[in-house]
Amino acid sequence: MSMSKASPLIRGTRPISLVFAYNWGVASLDKYLDQELLRGRIYFSSREAAKAVGQSSEAFFAAASRLVRKGRLASPRKGFYLILRPEDHLMGAPDPVRWIDPLMVFLGLDYRISLLRAASFHGSSHQAAMIFQVIAPKQLRPVEIGRHRIQFVYQAARIFANANRTEWLVQLKSETGFAKVAGVELTLFDVARYFHRAAGINGAAQVVHDLGGKADARRLSAIARVYENSAVRRLGYLLDHFGHERQASALLPFVKKAKSMKALDPSVRTLVEGGDEHYEENSKWMLVINEAVEIDL
Repeated sequence: MSMSKASPLIRGTRPISLVFAYNWGVASLDKYLDQELLRGRIYFSSREAAKAVGQSSEAFFAAASRLVRKGRLASPRKGFYLILRPEDHLMGAPDPVRWIDPLMVFLGLDYRISLLRAASFHGSSHQAAMIFQVIAPKQLRPVEIGRHRIQFVYQAARIFANANRTEWLVQLKSETGFAKVAGVELTLFDVARYFHRAAGINGAAQVVHDLGGKADARRLSAIARVYENSAVRRLGYLLDHFGHERQASALLPFVKKAKSMKALDPSVRTLVEGGDEHYEENSKWMLVINEAVEIDL
């Protein structure tokens, strides 16, 4: 039987030359990953890796996809990869604090870790930060990778630019670098503004109870100029409610700017005309207290 000229290169239906190139690409990328780990890096972009191993984009993505399936890599965003060590396999990825900063640099966005994760960092022991929450000036899809879940909370770009000041942030150090975290005062404003992402009004109240006494009153006053007036009053009321009088007093001047009463919890239906419920009106903070505040002591 005659054979075609191409048959020596065929085994089944797949060219031997392509199999060789494919396996060589994976081996080359594997070596690159080992070198990066030795340098203390657990992340890289597809562009820099493809250039380093001398592969085309197509060859790199084929090799990377195979390593993702093998559990050597994880990809929280297209084009951005995490190198998984054996100790990462239980959770499916390293702690996001180790790679959130390079991820946001890759995306070209400023950010801050805030809400429950920041509250936990600052000592709010009741807050089990199961979700890693990041505030950014752009709407982003959440990241679910292994057992980690990153939730991005959108803040209007103008407000974000005014709030995300270096003096109102702290740096969280890990073995791979630093990450930006909202300071105590900024965390308090964030939970008051985005309380629906902080386990509701009672979750926000818990953070205020735990951290309010640590807040600098002058810094609270400065940040209040950036935030919506209703959030300032909500925070002021909660600080007052838990006896953080000095911090609450710093926010009282902003009540004068209020044009109307606002609900403490806007997600709860307020009193309807003719209804049986009665909600307290707090004229000091210009709030309708339509939700009882309950926390763990």
